[in-house]
Amino acid sequence: MDFSLSEEQKLFRDTLRDFANKEIRPVAMEWEATGRYPTEIVEGMKQLGLFGLTVPEEYGGLGVDMVSFALVFEEISKAWMGIAGILGSHSLACWMIAKHGTEEQKARLLPALATGERRTGIGLTEPGAGTDLQGIATTARLDGDHYVVNGAKTWITNARYADPLPVLVKTDPTASPAHRGMSVLLIDADTPGFEVSRDLPKLGYKGTESCEITITDCRVPKENLLGGVEGRGMQQVLSGLEIGRVNVAARSLGIAQAAYDEALSYAGQREAFGKPIHDFQAIQLKIAEMGIKVQASRLLVYWAASQADAGHRIDMEAGMAKTFASEAAIECALTSMQVHGGYGYSKEFVVERLYRDAPLMSIGEGTNDIMRTVIAKALISGKGVVG
Repeated sequence: MDFSLSEEQKLFRDTLRDFANKEIRPVAMEWEATGRYPTEIVEGMKQLGLFGLTVPEEYGGLGVDMVSFALVFEEISKAWMGIAGILGSHSLACWMIAKHGTEEQKARLLPALATGERRTGIGLTEPGAGTDLQGIATTARLDGDHYVVNGAKTWITNARYADPLPVLVKTDPTASPAHRGMSVLLIDADTPGFEVSRDLPKLGYKGTESCEITITDCRVPKENLLGGVEGRGMQQVLSGLEIGRVNVAARSLGIAQAAYDEALSYAGQREAFGKPIHDFQAIQLKIAEMGIKVQASRLLVYWAASQADAGHRIDMEAGMAKTFASEAAIECALTSMQVHGGYGYSKEFVVERLYRDAPLMSIGEGTNDIMRTVIAKALISGKGVVG
C-alpha cells in the first residue's frame, strides 16, 4: 500500500502549484470582485495543455491518469475555485466524447478541444429538472437528416464559450422508463435557435459564467448525435458524472486546504493578550480539526481517483469522496473564518471568498443527499464494500 505520489505526479503537481501561485493567486481577489473574465489565466492553461486533460494523446491531449486529474483541480482551487470550473465542465465533456463518440466525432472535435482552441461544457440541468435528469423537458425530433431541438437549460458553466455543447435531450419522450429515450446532441454554438439568454448572478463561483440557454427549433445534424445511436444519453452522462465527481471532490479539497492554510498562517501572526493566538487551546483545537478533515478528504479523493485508474466503476468511491470533501470544505471555510475573527468577514481576506465558494461543492454533480443514496445502494447491493 503506497500513499505517496509518483515522481511524475509530484512534478506535475509542482508545475500546477507554481502556475497557480504566479498567475492566479495574485489577481484572484481583484478579478473576482470586479467580475473580470480571467482571459490571461485561460491562455496560460492552454499553454500547459490543461484543456486536454481527458483527451487521449492520439488526439493531441494529455490523457492524464485520474490522480493527476484530481491534482489539477486541487491546486487550482486552492488559488481560485472559479478557475477550476472552467476546466471542470470542459474536461467532463471531452471525456464523454472520447469515450462515447464516434470515430468521426472524436477526430473532428478532440484535437481542437485538447488545445483549448475550442472549449465545451455540459448541458444537463433545466429550470424544472436538476437531480431528476429523467424529468428533463428538452426534446429532439428527427426531421430528415437533422434533429429539431426545443427546450431550455440552466446553470451551464462555459455556456458562452462552449462549441459544441453536449446537450441531454429526449429523442423519444414516450419511452418508459424515460432514460431509454434520452440522447446527447453536440450542438454547435452558431446554430440558429441556440441562444445563451443570460448569466445567472451567484453567491460565489465567480470567474466563470453560469448561464441559461434557450433552444428554439434548433436544427442539429444527425451526425452530431453522440455515439451515433439514440437512447444512450443517460448512460453516457452518468459515466461522465463519475469523473465529474472526482473533479468536484478535488475542488472541495483545494478549498479546504486553502482554508486551513489561511487559518494556520493567521493564527501565527495575530496576537492577543501578548502572544500568538495559536498558543490558545481553543484555536489549536480548530486547527487540529481542520487538519484532520483536509487529510481525510485528500485520502478519499486520491483513493477514488486511483480506483478509476485501475479500471473500476467508482459510483461509491467518487460519491464518498465528493460528499466528505465538500462538507469538509464548508466546515473548514467556516472554521477558518472563526479563527480570523472579524477579519474573516472582510473581503480583504481570502477566507471570505472560500466561505462563499464552498457551498456549491455540496450541490454540483449531484447533491450530497443523492450521493448518500448512491453510496447506500452500492453497499446494499454488494457492489461496494467497506472493510
